[in-house]
Amino acid sequence: MATVKKSAAATGNDEAAHHIDRRIAELGGWRGETLSQIRALIKEAVPDVVEEWKWNNPVWSSNGILCTGESYKAAVKTTFAKGASVPDPAGLFNSSLDGNVRRAIDFREGDTLDKKALKALFKAAAEVNKAGAKK
Repeated sequence: MATVKKSAAATGNDEAAHHIDRRIAELGGWRGETLSQIRALIKEAVPDVVEEWKWNNPVWSSNGILCTGESYKAAVKTTFAKGASVPDPAGLFNSSLDGNVRRAIDFREGDTLDKKALKALFKAAAEVNKAGAKK
């Protein structure tokens, strides 16, 4: 039987996925569940998304960084690298609103995720990155 060698990119993605799985398990409770749901929505919205592990946090990329997933005692934060350029018709951004480039969403215990609006936001962030990559 032939052995299939993984490319460096696939290996890195597998390693990042392992780190993210571990972070979700370590967090447990509402924070782990929230991060897990966010991750699933990103993958649904942007099927070609690349999972990375940077700055000791999950990072999702498509033609550049889409967003990060940070966890704090009172919140799970999703920071959009180019959020100021991403249309947000549902008004999900609730953090880092005064920055010139990024925007974030803080999810707190008991919050309900607006799955449809979040998926639209992730898709829009991917489109912003794609448009920037073409320039």
